[in-house]
Amino acid sequence: MTLALEQTRSSPARRPRRKGARLHAVLFHVAGVLVALLFLAPIAFVVLASLRPPAEAGTPPLPPWPTTGLDTASYARLDAFGAGILHHAGNSLFVSLGTAAVTILVSVLAGYGFSRFRFPMKGLAFVLILSTIMIPFQSILTPIFLILAKLGLQNTLTGLVLIYVTLQLPFSVFMMRNAFDAVPKEIEEAARIEGVKGFRLLVFVLGPLVLPGIVSVGLFAFLNAWNEFLAALVLLTDQSKFTLPVLMTAVRSGRFGAIDWGAVQAGVTVMMVPCLLLFLALQRFYIRGLTAGAVK
Repeated sequence: MTLALEQTRSSPARRPRRKGARLHAVLFHVAGVLVALLFLAPIAFVVLASLRPPAEAGTPPLPPWPTTGLDTASYARLDAFGAGILHHAGNSLFVSLGTAAVTILVSVLAGYGFSRFRFPMKGLAFVLILSTIMIPFQSILTPIFLILAKLGLQNTLTGLVLIYVTLQLPFSVFMMRNAFDAVPKEIEEAARIEGVKGFRLLVFVLGPLVLPGIVSVGLFAFLNAWNEFLAALVLLTDQSKFTLPVLMTAVRSGRFGAIDWGAVQAGVTVMMVPCLLLFLALQRFYIRGLTAGAVK
């Protein structure tokens, strides 16, 4: 008797809730698909425009599919600019990987120091590091140029890496300090009791725990260095050392006033592919780094 009463009371109430939950889930997925299409549409148009014949490359994106089939001639024309697309992509890759590696190394050590050690004027030093974010890069471009010239690093990819690392470090140190703050000190104390100290403690014990923060710092540094334009344009004068963003200005300017839109779209596609692949491969760590390390 009691079971029958409970079933009659619970079943009518559960059905509207289940229907409401299903409707909510359907609307959520439909909205997600629409937003994804909204963001993917420009990427698809760029890729398809790079595969169009020259006569169709500069036309509006409708119809999106090439009417005369796929054509890879735009990538061949892009390779004719400068020293070749692979050479300039190698320059960008060297600068981006170097920036990410040095930024990770310095920010991990600095973040660990600010998180675990006590030293005089610690708070002031951290505030001064963060305050450099408010300085516009354009306002210090001339002193940076003169400093690199004095050091003999002007017009070198190594000098460009040092500039990018300097610009990326304030935000990276902030993220890594918060990432280390989120790790309980009891874990570090237990490792010290077991005899793990110094660099081994930082790499083998704390390193895996702050890995999402490290990946986030490296991803930010790589993407910023890969897409940066102004510093590379001003500090690099040798055409063979141009990175991809600087090369794209030459492609965009065209020859004899004529813009090769197919080569432009091909260059955008080449620049876009590494960023997409890297983000898709590391998005799990990136999201965890932002939620667990960067925001307390």
